[in-house]
Amino acid sequence: MRTAVLTGAGGGLGRAITAELARRGFAVWATGRTLGRPLGSVLGRPLGSALGSPLGSALGSAEAAIEGLGPNCRAAELDVTDLSANRAVADAVVAEHGHLDLWVNNAGVLAVGYAWEVDDASNQRVLAVNAMGTINGTVAALGHMVPAGRGQVINLVSLAGIVATPGQAIYAASKHAAMAFTLSTLFDLRRGGHRGIDVCAVCPSGVRTPLIETDDPEAAASFTAPLLTPDEIGRVVGRLTERPRPVTIVPRRRAPMMRFVDLFPRLAAPAVPKIMRDARRRQQQHRQSTAGPTGRR
Repeated sequence: MRTAVLTGAGGGLGRAITAELARRGFAVWATGRTLGRPLGSVLGRPLGSALGSPLGSALGSAEAAIEGLGPNCRAAELDVTDLSANRAVADAVVAEHGHLDLWVNNAGVLAVGYAWEVDDASNQRVLAVNAMGTINGTVAALGHMVPAGRGQVINLVSLAGIVATPGQAIYAASKHAAMAFTLSTLFDLRRGGHRGIDVCAVCPSGVRTPLIETDDPEAAASFTAPLLTPDEIGRVVGRLTERPRPVTIVPRRRAPMMRFVDLFPRLAAPAVPKIMRDARRRQQQHRQSTAGPTGRR
């Protein structure tokens, strides 16, 4: 049986990926910052808090991700910012199963606001989880995959790893770092003659998860297009286990526009205020459509 480790299993996206991998026959180790703490706070503050604070996290309870998936799935506690902890999980999988086939770096946190107003603690946390967490998981996995000559790492990056994101500067910076590390590592593997190991980046637009479920206008950039569902991204990850690709943009039709913005920022910058107004409108419509009859979610 193939084995997989997933970080950030406590969020909606993590649960969808866990279920998809289990359906494909993987023995999944679903990891989170805690095993049983309910998702809902980051750095001691509630989701959807004030300007410049983290809004959401995929670091919560890992146990919920494996409910109903059978005895081949288990929950494990993992602080992705700790390299030794990542290595300990990889070692445990190999000790039990004899091999590590797949590692999915999904853990992520979001902070929003004008770049100069986000507090230092939030900046450090976003970089630690999104950038160093991805690096740590990749390094830990490759510690076993390179000697074995086979394996795969899939990194959930985001479109923010390809293009600048207004209102989410530190998040975009962390995701650009994750993207650069993903592709550079793939190139190093090929340079070293390791053709049986793949490293892939998945770059979705906004996904309907607690990470962006807020009415804070500073988070509106996540609503520049219709939201994707966690199940859609779970299926993308599942397909990549069969047919690896270095970069997968979801939805694919957004790729040309993202590349244009990335290549011609001088032309794109004047359009940002209008783009953000439109995104804010979609964000408000989303909140209204998901509210209950009393106006509450």
